[in-house]
Amino acid sequence: MSCPRIEVDLGKIRCNTQTLVERLGPRAIGVTGVTKAVCGHPAVAQAMLDGGVVGVADARIRNVQRLRAAGFTGPITLIRTPMLSQVDQVVQSCEASYNTEPLIISALAAAAIRKGSVHGIVLMVEMGDQRDGILPENLADVAQLVMQVPGVALKGIGANFACLNGGAPTAFQMAALSALSNRIEEVCGPFLNVVSGGNSANLPWALGEHSTGRINDIRLGEAILLGVEPVSGDQIGGMHTDAFTLVAEVIETDAKPPPFPFGQIDPTAERLRIVTTDSAFARMILAIGHQDTDILGLTMPVGSTLIGATSDHLVIGTSRSLPTVGSEVRVQMNYNALMHAMAAPDIKVKLLGDPLPRPSRQAQSKGERVALV
Repeated sequence: MSCPRIEVDLGKIRCNTQTLVERLGPRAIGVTGVTKAVCGHPAVAQAMLDGGVVGVADARIRNVQRLRAAGFTGPITLIRTPMLSQVDQVVQSCEASYNTEPLIISALAAAAIRKGSVHGIVLMVEMGDQRDGILPENLADVAQLVMQVPGVALKGIGANFACLNGGAPTAFQMAALSALSNRIEEVCGPFLNVVSGGNSANLPWALGEHSTGRINDIRLGEAILLGVEPVSGDQIGGMHTDAFTLVAEVIETDAKPPPFPFGQIDPTAERLRIVTTDSAFARMILAIGHQDTDILGLTMPVGSTLIGATSDHLVIGTSRSLPTVGSEVRVQMNYNALMHAMAAPDIKVKLLGDPLPRPSRQAQSKGERVALV
């Protein structure tokens, strides 16, 4: 079987999605499934839809176009501020996008008019993460601009947390976001359909016992895909953490002595040479490296430790019996490693899981969907 590859258990992704949807439902919070870590893979998006997400979102137009090419007809939201050079593609492929720049909003409006449609705008607010977002004191002015420009419609507001600065949101910040939504409605008039309260890092807040206010949406990628809470890295109770497995092939096995300077230098030799000690350790080399994934984001198999890596070699020490050359080694990935591996051109994706579920009403699939095994 082809190596390296990522084995994707769609049943576990669907189960993770359903678990979170069911827990957040009583809190009146819907889940938007984020597919950017899997490069908009249609089968993963379908598993999220089958698990109950209200919609799909991605950060890159290429990923959105991949979903459309696979037959997805339901709404897709672009959750990174669109590039000015891509506004026509965004309007063509996405029903809505997250925005912070009036210039880009105006360009989206013009593109939507050319297309004969109306593009939805969700305004992102800076609430302390210091990545993207409109300052709260400027939000009403930008919202009024959206209301005045034909071709676009104000759909809601949202915020990011724990993306750049890594800090989980506080109850005060979330209450402030709710208050901002009320303020925008007072100034602009229309009811905001979406008040998006962040990403997977917001789950502890979203599942707490306090009031959630106006927050009615949360964007989940890492929590669904890997079953962990991003800030702490802890497993979310009842969730699968092994829906994705990276499989690499062994290309060398041996027992080599410790490298210099752990050897000794023979002072009597005409030229300096290393005299190795008797101690040796078993190791193997896998045909994968920095070019394929984030090596530090890999979890080594039981009894194995990471020795090092180069662009295309991963060296692992093991206290167990060495595998044979040509055999496969399976490792788990964190979110960064998963993102890099899914985007690596030399890594294939093998889909595993339950038989095909009944097609979602929000999506139809072709091509890549039939690759389930």
